[in-house]
Amino acid sequence: MCFDSGGLDIKTASGMRLMKKDMGGAAHVIGLAHMIMASGLPVRLRVLVPAAENAIAGNAYRPGDVLTARNGKTVEIDNTDAEGRLVLADALCESGAGNPDLVIDFATLTGAARVALGTEMPAMFSTSAAVAARLRDLSVAAADPVSSMPLHGEYRHMLRSRIADLKNCSSEPWGGAITAALFLREFAPADTDWLHFDVMGWNLRDRPGRPRGERPWGCAPCSRTCGNGSGGCERSWRTSRSQCRAQREPVIRVRPDSHFDSNQVDSRNLTSRCTNPYSYGWICVFFGAA
Repeated sequence: MCFDSGGLDIKTASGMRLMKKDMGGAAHVIGLAHMIMASGLPVRLRVLVPAAENAIAGNAYRPGDVLTARNGKTVEIDNTDAEGRLVLADALCESGAGNPDLVIDFATLTGAARVALGTEMPAMFSTSAAVAARLRDLSVAAADPVSSMPLHGEYRHMLRSRIADLKNCSSEPWGGAITAALFLREFAPADTDWLHFDVMGWNLRDRPGRPRGERPWGCAPCSRTCGNGSGGCERSWRTSRSQCRAQREPVIRVRPDSHFDSNQVDSRNLTSRCTNPYSYGWICVFFGAA
């Protein structure tokens, strides 16, 4: 989300002040894409950025509206400030095209995740316990820890709607990060490993090497997860790095630890293609917002 006013369920002035950071999920994923390409990892990478702005206008969506998602499911709008998951839902539907081995999303999705874990620990949800465990271990090794959260299916009842397939958020005051992840799971590819990160996207304090302001969480372990294998990625490493490099189109070379400058982005270079689809893991990453 380029900016999030909350829509007709408008945020307070103090709650809106930092909402330029709501594009933090997109920044995470574009930065991760550069890390993967700069490292020469032998994976096919697809990046989706469903960009929108949540503003107030005569044609703004309203509480009580029923929207139809890309996969045909209907969603009743309980609160217009839960907008990021709506654009994420359509991106998740699209992410299944091509049958990827792994789908990763980053989103500044809920305040509930910050209440549970604070601002410096991203919440991670996954449909694969093995992938989640591997990434959790790699996050500790990279000094970029993430916390695994449960996709507790019993909370799905909080999203029930009388007029649609589900609501965009729960009316209950608890479990908000879990119910948001459960909402997204309704649109994730059914037979694909999926990782969802609910991040702050903003550092509230100055620390050595980590100044106040925009800050990525979880990108380093995700890059290492792609390199160490996940599903089809394990298969991909049976092909030599030199062979995979020879098959890829040229990409922008950016050091993984370098400062990310959005002016360097060239969307033509965000997809690495392979002439042999069996020599790559197929990973789709994208972003969302609160």
